[in-house]
Amino acid sequence: MPIKYPVSRPALGGKELEYLTATVEDGWISSQGPMVQRFERAFADYNLVAHGVACSSGTAALTLALRALGVGPGDEVIVPEFTMVATAWAVTYTGATPVFVDCGDDLNIDVSRIEEKITPRTKVIMPVHIYGRRCDMDAIMDIAFQYNLKVVEDSAEAHGVRPVGDIACYSLFANKIITAGEGGICLTDDPKLAEQMAHLRAMAFTKDHSFLHKKVAYNYRMTAMQAAVALAQTERIDEILETRRRIEKRYDEGLADVPGITLMPPRDVLWMYDLRAERRAELQEFLAGHSIETRLFFKPMSRQPMYFHPDWPSLKASEFAEDGLYLPTHSDLTAADQDFIIGRIRAFCGAG
Repeated sequence: MPIKYPVSRPALGGKELEYLTATVEDGWISSQGPMVQRFERAFADYNLVAHGVACSSGTAALTLALRALGVGPGDEVIVPEFTMVATAWAVTYTGATPVFVDCGDDLNIDVSRIEEKITPRTKVIMPVHIYGRRCDMDAIMDIAFQYNLKVVEDSAEAHGVRPVGDIACYSLFANKIITAGEGGICLTDDPKLAEQMAHLRAMAFTKDHSFLHKKVAYNYRMTAMQAAVALAQTERIDEILETRRRIEKRYDEGLADVPGITLMPPRDVLWMYDLRAERRAELQEFLAGHSIETRLFFKPMSRQPMYFHPDWPSLKASEFAEDGLYLPTHSDLTAADQDFIIGRIRAFCGAG
């Protein structure tokens, strides 16, 4: 059965086509096109940050951030247990070791458990703003100061959450709050870090383009065509966030008293509307039968084969992974769409 109510759908109601057409007509479709710089400037300005470095994905953004901070073999990076696996993979790509910290009741990293995981090899704390909930950045920045550590924010799901760490990394995948189809961007106030990330994303070419490369780098460049879409999206970000706030409120009101459904804490920005369901598998199958797509929560990093630890069942992250799912959440979702989805959930749970 075709999915009528997908989990996500990009909101392409702005100047995306206009900017794309202009880019193609100008012939500047590569990473050298001026549209990349326009997007970097617009997104940095929106976030009140000095520098933006666009790249090919959110994972690439995290990898560039860690490399720019000098993270490499023998180092450790503090990473949440509850996150998408790309967060940990970025650490592994540098040759460093991710050290996992369990989540709290809001799914974000449990700040009270960070210090016990810090060793002399720790270089970076990498908090993730899960589903758009801002981590306790005041506490994290204080810990980082006390231990002389750097902070890289994984903001893949949190466009609109203002960065405070050394570098913040955003994804522009098609299901994110704003999108370029694929892509990412790093934000920082440090000009040297910005310069290094830009250098690393473009194969570490020397200024004279001599084809003598003094370090291992990446081809993580964003194309001008992606940047054209991202720029148009950035121009509408407040409108998109406001639409999503209304979506969150309608779900909250419609599902507040449903037996067997536990609502999650509020979000600073809404990426996906997440909840817990006592009969998750049955509910997911029921909703799929009504053309409503849902997705499961992330599984703990310690359950992933490449990071496996036998204690994973005891983690709080594992509890959430067992019964959590999220509902269709995108800017094109109408009130009628939401009422239908809410009605199906209520019917399944016997709430009328």
